[in-house]
Amino acid sequence: MTAFKVVIPARFASTRLPGKPLLDIAGQPMIARVCERALQAHAEEVVVATDDQRIFDVVAALGIDVVMTDPDHQSGTERLAEVARIKQWSDDTVVVNVQGDEPLIPPDYIRDLAHTLANQQQAGIATLAAAIETLDEVLNPNAVKVVLDQAGYALYFSRAPIPWQRGSYPQSFPEDSRVAPLRHIGMYAYRVAFLHQYCEWPASGLEQVESLEQLRILWQGEKIAVKVVASAPEAGVDTPEDLQRVINRLSAQA
Repeated sequence: MTAFKVVIPARFASTRLPGKPLLDIAGQPMIARVCERALQAHAEEVVVATDDQRIFDVVAALGIDVVMTDPDHQSGTERLAEVARIKQWSDDTVVVNVQGDEPLIPPDYIRDLAHTLANQQQAGIATLAAAIETLDEVLNPNAVKVVLDQAGYALYFSRAPIPWQRGSYPQSFPEDSRVAPLRHIGMYAYRVAFLHQYCEWPASGLEQVESLEQLRILWQGEKIAVKVVASAPEAGVDTPEDLQRVINRLSAQA
């Protein structure tokens, strides 16, 4: 079994849902629900990374490992790198970044992502993708698309519809499943050495144009391994409506 760590960044600030990690979901704060998923994936260590004392205190009281990190980080990746330094994890340690607003993330996706990275040597980072089912999703700029090479590494990520089948869109998708549109699922596994390297790179023009942080990696000529899963996970919590949907789902399972 692949040994890996999970880090869950959790920030208090949210325009639509302030204090989001602490919101109650069927009797538990959201952050506890996310930690449950990580533990069900058989992570050997689960750490919450926060810059807010209120979150720190609640998580610590739950008996979950929590680290206070620098509030000035520009990205979740930088926050992960700080946790790795604090914890003194070795360079070859596999760390999965699980977002703190994803209480329905399938545990097997976390485990499969860690396994994907641990079992190949060409990339220091891995991520997930799933087939796109509808034309609306292809055309939605909030649904990030990814194109892969024949070995399963990312060629490019974009908010635009890629690949574009000339002469067929918007009537149909490519018939060849190898070039059918894929939606990127924004969960990553890193080797610790790669995390530290990433934080030394400046922002790239491509990532600024697309507003996609992962393009910095491709700009530097590095590979991103992509695991294609059966379907995209249910959306996380960004709005009050999302919160009620997740509460209903988890209450029904209780």
